[in-house]
Order: sequence, then structure tokens, then C-alpha cells
Amino acid sequence: MRVFVTGASGWIGSAVVPELLKHGHEVTGLARSDASAERVAAAGADVLRGDLDTLDVLREGAKNSDAVIHLAFVHDFGNFADSLRKDRAAIDAIGDTLAGTGRPFAIASGTLGLIPGRVATERDIPDPATAHPRQQNAAALLALASRDVKPIAVRLAPTVHGDGDGGFVPELIRVARERGVAGYIGDGSNRWTAVHRDDAATLFRLAVEQATAEPAIVHAVADEAVTGREIAEAIGRGLGVPTAEAKPEDLGWIGPMFAADSPASNALTRERLGWTPTGPSLLDDLAAGHYFK
Repeated sequence: MRVFVTGASGWIGSAVVPELLKHGHEVTGLARSDASAERVAAAGADVLRGDLDTLDVLREGAKNSDAVIHLAFVHDFGNFADSLRKDRAAIDAIGDTLAGTGRPFAIASGTLGLIPGRVATERDIPDPATAHPRQQNAAALLALASRDVKPIAVRLAPTVHGDGDGGFVPELIRVARERGVAGYIGDGSNRWTAVHRDDAATLFRLAVEQATAEPAIVHAVADEAVTGREIAEAIGRGLGVPTAEAKPEDLGWIGPMFAADSPASNALTRERLGWTPTGPSLLDDLAAGHYFK
């Protein structure tokens, strides 16, 4: 297949592109800067210059491809509403282009806060009134099944880890280094999920390869329920600092998210797609030391 990938030079996209190429697919990667274009080209993919604001470019990429994987997202927590608007506009533009083609269209969604307090499965559809706003964008994607598109919402664990990770775990490490203590919330029994970047990339490939006419939800979750305390203790060992209970506000902007009890299952994803995570666990990755360089 010819696969159009937005966010092709990003943390997950830079693993998805070589994964697709390795398995015989052709890739066109969206790139918004010269540096991004160089990285996409170096990986062996064709480059399409543009970003989430250039909707005509997104339509062009979708029109000329057999499948689309949408990974680009503006992580501007200071203006998150605008980030959500851009994401929805991109989904709509690509979806309109793919309508009537029967082509696969996969996007990155998430498991964090999906069904608080219990293990979420791929069958769970969150209440729009309480779910994370990105779930509404995923719902718009899944509705494209009625327009002869094969939509797949890939719900990513909140931590997609590996060497080079710039997400939530590095922020927890930064805060622990600054405070001189690695904090967990409450008694630390709240459950967190994680997936290695390479395993997430494999799942995106399998998702578009095996897409069907039925709207699909899959869980990119390998560690289904590592606890907040286990993560804090691993960070404490890596930094050589003590571990202690903290309030969410002690950890800054990431505190409320890290306090969530948000486990998720991958059983249906494994069964449906034959996905078997093989990468190191989050705790193994923390023990490897690269997060603390």
C-alpha cells in the first residue's frame, strides 16, 4: 500500500514510517519544516510539505494514498481547544477525501481517563460529557464507517516509551530532579498504562493492513496496569533520590494526569490483529538508564 502518514517525523511517526517500509509499503510523510522533511526523507519515505493548517495538502496526501495514519497533533496545553480544533479539522478533511473509497484511516487516540477506576476494554465507549475531548474526535473518525471508510482509532497508552521519549515520563523525572524526591499520588496504587514505541508502530501497521468495513478500536497498551508508586520508585532509583507521597499539585501540570487510575486491556487487540508486544516494559526501560542521562 501507499500510506500517507501525518506526524511522520514525530516520536511515534518516526517509528511507524520505517515499520511500514520494512514490510513492503510505500510511505508519504507530512513534514512542516526543513528539518522534518530531512528526517522523513532519510527514513526512505517521500515528503509532502505541509501541516495541520494546510487542509488542501492533507486532502492531497489522502487522495494519493491507499491508507492514512494520522499522528500529527499540536501539543499546546496552553491553548488545547485550538489543538483539538485543528485535529478535528484534519480528520474531517481526510475523511471527506477518503469517503466512498473503502480505504483504511487510522488515528492516534488515548486510554487515559477512558473509564476511570476500572479496566477499560476496546468495547468501551466513554461518556462524551466526562471523556477526554480527544475522544470526541475519535468518535467523528469512527462515524466515517457509514461513508465507506475503514476507520481505526488506536488508543495509545499515556506513556509511549523508549530511548528519546520526550513525554510524560521525562516530565515526571524533571519534577523529581527539581524537588529532590520522586512523588506518587495517594498510596500510589493508581494504575497507569504504557507501551514501547516500537510496539505501537507495529500496531499501527497491523491496523491499516487488517482494516475492515466495521469501525475498529484497538489498544496500544503493553503494560496494562503498572502503578504510580512503581513508576515513582523506578524514577527514584534512577535519580538516586527518595520516593514519597505527593499531592497532584506538587507535580505541576502532570500531577492530575499521573493521579488517574486508568488501566486498560489489550486482549481484544491481540485477538483481532495478532499483535504481540515484544519491547521492554516501562519499568525495564527506566532501569536501562537512558531516561536519566
